[in-house]
Amino acid sequence: MAEKTRDKLEVLQLQRWVRAVEQGNRPTTKDPATQEIIELRLPMAKSDGDGLTFTLSAAGTATWILRYRYGGRPKELTIGNYPDIGLAAARKIAREKRSEIDRGGDPASDKRKATLLTYQDWTVRSLIVDYRVKVLVGLGQSTQRSYGRSLLRIEARLGAMTVSKITPMDIVSLIEQVGATWTESNMLLCTAKMLFRHAAGKKLIAVNPCTGIELNALLGKRPPIRRRLMLSQSELHVLMNAKMKPQNVLAIKVLLGTAVRSDELIKATRSQIDFENDVWSIPSSKTGPGMQVPITAPVKSWFQQLILLNADSEFILPTRAEARRARFGGDAPIDPNTIGSAIKYWIEEHKPEVRSFTPHDLRSTAKSQMRALGVPSDITEMCLNHKLRGVEGIYDVHTYFDERKDALTKWGDFLVRCQNLA
Repeated sequence: MAEKTRDKLEVLQLQRWVRAVEQGNRPTTKDPATQEIIELRLPMAKSDGDGLTFTLSAAGTATWILRYRYGGRPKELTIGNYPDIGLAAARKIAREKRSEIDRGGDPASDKRKATLLTYQDWTVRSLIVDYRVKVLVGLGQSTQRSYGRSLLRIEARLGAMTVSKITPMDIVSLIEQVGATWTESNMLLCTAKMLFRHAAGKKLIAVNPCTGIELNALLGKRPPIRRRLMLSQSELHVLMNAKMKPQNVLAIKVLLGTAVRSDELIKATRSQIDFENDVWSIPSSKTGPGMQVPITAPVKSWFQQLILLNADSEFILPTRAEARRARFGGDAPIDPNTIGSAIKYWIEEHKPEVRSFTPHDLRSTAKSQMRALGVPSDITEMCLNHKLRGVEGIYDVHTYFDERKDALTKWGDFLVRCQNLA
């Protein structure tokens, strides 16, 4: 009996072990025979007797575990963390669980079943909240926006339903009720697949209800993908003289003259623009690597006009909506859809002799027109911040700044001529 008592854990001993690890040291114990101080390895596990075990990780996490056998097989039940559960409380819980085991119970299995029952009560709305926090925040900005729209649609129609009760018919009904375009419906289905894949990963469901659903069977064959267009010289003349708000016209001119993504201009700040050296430094993002964009004479003028129009903001294109400013806590860029909406409104209201286009078509216009001006293909790709293909793209890390500056200068002069056409 004396030997068993000596093997029992002690409160001060546990405290010293945890404190040692928190301070970056090794826990120690004293050899009862030689009184020598011995360093203990991490992670460590020390028995308190009758299966109750104290574990301590290298990160300093201490946990109580009850080890026992059920049906001839070893089992483990996590009681809880130390010091949330002290030594006396852990021993009391262990005695109670051992009594259950003696009566033929299996507390580890019971705990797992109780957890599964709790999960079965999850609603789709709760799942969406969990997915946003754990998965969506790690995706690219454009994916977050696309998935975010679809998650709102899923929540509006399925939010109150229990996750475990969702069937393939519910997903089909969701797609049909939303009645979106083929592309948006495809995004809705993809989002639902990812959402319920997350549910399967959490063991809320055994089978993803989206499995086997084909959009072609629901909506027919995908319509032809819209090809990017190149605005002609006459269309560029009309666009460069468009009757829009000055900020919108200038933004479109900068997008044309620099061939950057609209998102890069929307996030642009004054600190990124170096007028002394005529360089715009775009930081890297999830949509592409960072780059230094040469600022040509016309682009410099357009930038300076934008800054004069928005003297009170750090952003080149600050928001004009009080609600958005309040949501961001003050200074904020324009909404990502502002430029596209301005283009659409101009075309619908003024009926200009210009084909319908999007902000991204400005990049394809710059690329195609620069090629028509004799700019080599690899330089146009570099101007658009595209990675070169093949072996050259792997080994060629030269930024081609001077070459890109020459190309954008030639392109900028062409835009000025288009604007001044009689």
